[in-house]
Amino acid sequence: MEITRATINHLAELSKLEFSEEEALAIQKDLQNMIGMVEKLDEINTDDVEPLLFMSAEHSITRSDIMNTSLSQEEALQNAPETSAPYFIVPKVVKK
Repeated sequence: MEITRATINHLAELSKLEFSEEEALAIQKDLQNMIGMVEKLDEINTDDVEPLLFMSAEHSITRSDIMNTSLSQEEALQNAPETSAPYFIVPKVVKK
C-alpha cells in the first residue's frame, strides 16, 4: 500500500490536525514504514499455526463472584481523622 501526500492530507482533515510540509513528509515516511512491517507479516506461512486464545496456560483466571462481609459505617470511619455523621471530612484541595 502506498502512502501518498493525499492520504496524509485526508488523515489530517479527519483528525482535525494541521501539519507543515516537513511534518507531513516525516509522517508519510513513518506510516509507510509501519505499513511495510505489517505487509511483511503477510509473507509468513501460518497455515499450521493454531490461533492463540490465551496468553498463558491458565484459562479464565477470574475470581469467584461471591458475596463477602463488608465493613459497617462505624468500622469504616473508625480510623478517619475527621468525620461528620456517615461521611469522611477531608481538607479542601481546590483553591478558587
